[in-house]
Amino acid sequence: MAVASTSLASQMSGPKSVTSISCPQFSGLRKSLSKLDNSVSFSTSQAFFQNVDSHLRISSDRKGCRAVVAMAGSGKFFVGGNWKCNGTKDSISKLVSDLNSAQLESDVDVVVAPPFLYIDQVKNSLTDRIEVSAQNCWTGKGGAFTGEISVEQVKDLGCKWVILGHSERRHVIGENDEFIGKKAAYALSQGVGVIACIGELLEEREAGKTFDVYAIPSWDNVVIAYEPVWAIGTGKVASPEQAQEVHVAVRDWLTKNVSAEVASKTRIIYGGSVNGSNSSDLAKKEDIDGFLVGGASLKGPEFATIVNSVTAKKVAA
Repeated sequence: MAVASTSLASQMSGPKSVTSISCPQFSGLRKSLSKLDNSVSFSTSQAFFQNVDSHLRISSDRKGCRAVVAMAGSGKFFVGGNWKCNGTKDSISKLVSDLNSAQLESDVDVVVAPPFLYIDQVKNSLTDRIEVSAQNCWTGKGGAFTGEISVEQVKDLGCKWVILGHSERRHVIGENDEFIGKKAAYALSQGVGVIACIGELLEEREAGKTFDVYAIPSWDNVVIAYEPVWAIGTGKVASPEQAQEVHVAVRDWLTKNVSAEVASKTRIIYGGSVNGSNSSDLAKKEDIDGFLVGGASLKGPEFATIVNSVTAKKVAA
């Protein structure tokens, strides 16, 4: 498996010109991916996450972005709902009921991530139309690790995804890139998909300085979620142009440092105060392949609206 030797950050330092391109046809079908490479090593994954020390520098007043078209990537639109540390048995039953009755567009991959305590409840009552994710996992097999949950336990409950690298795990819990890299490598080696979060801090965006980006070595079964820390739960939302700007940078780096095929099939989704009111405008952007939704995912009807924002992308096409 080829591994890029330089970080996304260092490759993308400095301004770049962006030109308009012709509009590709929208494809509601995700291309089938090759079988996950089980040879992912901890050391390789750690090396990629440690590249955070190199920073991607983009001016905050830069306005260039690609034309508003369908999708730059070939991957199916992806919407994840991160329920975080919210809910009770009763409230989750109501939320699941709302989701089960929602009319969702067929050409969207939909995933929800309940708190660990309620994964089994959700898995046993939620429609098969929606997949279930864990919000975290351990770096290896289970054992004497109080309070942790292993990938094997995640799989045993029927989860196909895990969210890793979320800003709240980084900045509140104190997880670092090496630790997250171990988690990602092990989850991928066990066939569990990774929703890998990257982000930036408020002062970095407002000062026009830098934001951190992370990469991992096995791109099959990986979704990248860009979540500006300053927008999560703050009511501040990145403009569609700001979000598109970052997504372009990530996809361009994948093209240059991994392969054009990986850049095309890897879904780059946006997270950060996404709601039913702003999702359609964000979805129109070519390089925004979906969303990772926080608070709005706790409201069944609003979450359905966000899922169905894929229609805005079809209209843009």
